[in-house]
Amino acid sequence: MKITITSLDNIQEAAQEFLNNLGDNKIFAFYGKMGAGKTTFIKAICEALDVDDVITSPTFAIVNEYTSNKLGEPIYHFDFYRIKKLDEVYDMGYEDYFYSGNLCFLEWPELIEDLLPEDAVKVTITANEDGTRNIEY
Repeated sequence: MKITITSLDNIQEAAQEFLNNLGDNKIFAFYGKMGAGKTTFIKAICEALDVDDVITSPTFAIVNEYTSNKLGEPIYHFDFYRIKKLDEVYDMGYEDYFYSGNLCFLEWPELIEDLLPEDAVKVTITANEDGTRNIEY
């Protein structure tokens, strides 16, 4: 699947299209260079799921928990950018989140590749020279 975001003006439509194609998948690993728009797109997805919480990158906390009014259950947003060793991920109890049955959105999953569940959906965000973004999964 490929979604193109032409500008921030249509990011909500792109997020809704992404949600319409989730299927039964729960774990989404977002790959992309720094500044590609991973956090911005995850924020748009959470807004489309009617999350009232402030949605920010959990760079220092590693994981943020949001409540979706639409789903009635938590959504977990991870940022593994600052992970230095896998022990940090074990210590935070990642399995409790990944196998909770709730949506999990992971930024910088390449840093914990060995711990990703087999059914994790790899989502690649590419920033193009013209300012558009491609979301492929």
